[in-house]
Amino acid sequence: MKRILPVFAALLFCSITAVFAVMPQVGDTAPSFVGKDQNGKNFNLSDLVGRKIVLLYFYPKDFTGGCTKEACGFRDRMADLQKDNVQIVGVSFDTEESHQKFITTYNLNFPLLADPDGKIADLYGVRMEGRNLDNRVSFLIGLDGKIVHVTNSGNPQVHFSEMKDAIAGLKKS
Repeated sequence: MKRILPVFAALLFCSITAVFAVMPQVGDTAPSFVGKDQNGKNFNLSDLVGRKIVLLYFYPKDFTGGCTKEACGFRDRMADLQKDNVQIVGVSFDTEESHQKFITTYNLNFPLLADPDGKIADLYGVRMEGRNLDNRVSFLIGLDGKIVHVTNSGNPQVHFSEMKDAIAGLKKS
């Protein structure tokens, strides 16, 4: 029993810290990760640092109303975002196969990362409490790898307007 107690305490601590992961804030270095895109290819966030501004957005689920509106909204803004050297990357708990169908159905023009085990969600502190779903949160990551802006809202329109303003602010600095 004496040996089991420390192991149990360590497991409990790890579980609690995973559930209550702290969301990175403006000025923090964006947590680095490697994930799988809709085609099963590795996506490494650190490959974009220094080359692109990254709009990393987490969303609950493919093919749902708000998530479809958000994905299509980013798709429709892609030309302007590319002019500003911004790469959009979406993340959800959905599978690679679901992402492939979502991209094909809505002609999405950016990668979606499959995070079925929630490792990326937990790294960014965006998992809905007690669920295998992400909260709708967007992170704008500057060329230096630091977080420039965070939008945490259930309304996709808020993400569009806040990210547009944050990107405009980067051009001024």
